[in-house]
Amino acid sequence: MPRILDLGGRQLDLSTPVIMGVINVTPDSFSDGATLGDPRATGFRVSPQRALARAEAMVAAGAAIIDVGGESTRPGADPVSSDEQLQRVMPVIEAIHRNLDTAISIDTSSATVMREACQAGAQLINDVRALQQEGAMQAAAATGAAVCLMHSRGEPRTMQQEIHYTDVVAEILQFLKDRVAETISAGIPREKLVIDPGFGFGKTLEHNYRILRELDRFGDLGLPILVGVSRKSMIGKVVDRPADQRLAGSLAATVWALARGASIVRTHDVAETLDAIKVVCAIADDR
Repeated sequence: MPRILDLGGRQLDLSTPVIMGVINVTPDSFSDGATLGDPRATGFRVSPQRALARAEAMVAAGAAIIDVGGESTRPGADPVSSDEQLQRVMPVIEAIHRNLDTAISIDTSSATVMREACQAGAQLINDVRALQQEGAMQAAAATGAAVCLMHSRGEPRTMQQEIHYTDVVAEILQFLKDRVAETISAGIPREKLVIDPGFGFGKTLEHNYRILRELDRFGDLGLPILVGVSRKSMIGKVVDRPADQRLAGSLAATVWALARGASIVRTHDVAETLDAIKVVCAIADDR
């Protein structure tokens, strides 16, 4: 497994798993995006000061990457235009880039947002649609940024309807293998790629836990594995708790994923997740 991820000007050491802190600047995030809105604005407009304070706290707690997204991709979410995404994310990315020495990720499938965000300081494109939207592959290649290719099926509004796989892990593996090959053919080097099996994106509860159970199979692709299970419904349905009370369950799933090869953990709860990483690494250290 690669120990260094090339972020295009920044080398991210993955010899120890790292944390991607989540900053959703949306009014309808399933967790906490609305808390970053500007209370003085008419309608939803992000407060860059609040978002920067959140990012500062995450970096201080140990996050290596801050992931900024302006479009909710929770099940049932409506699409958000590129212009609206830009209005939400650009002030945040600019503030973080200006004030913090940290890697910045842009969570988007829009070619326009990719280009603008990377010009403003983002170094990783985190795309739930794996560069399949019009112009996304070309835009990502032109930025020089690293790319996380995630598996999903359908669109957020409908992705949890009529879900069927013959072999969920094998099919996701093949999808990611194909997307990696196409991405490399488009000029994005292998050392800039990350894969994500896409927990919760067009999967049932049983699918999600089978993917987690067999996560080590994704190591066959020879790329860093990102996992995002923090506060998700796959945790909530098991522990029967609302999103803001799913920390213990999220950490349990994270520890399992780390033991099976995860290199990047996307989370809302940075300090607690870093503690889990430290303990897993201590267990694994047999010197």
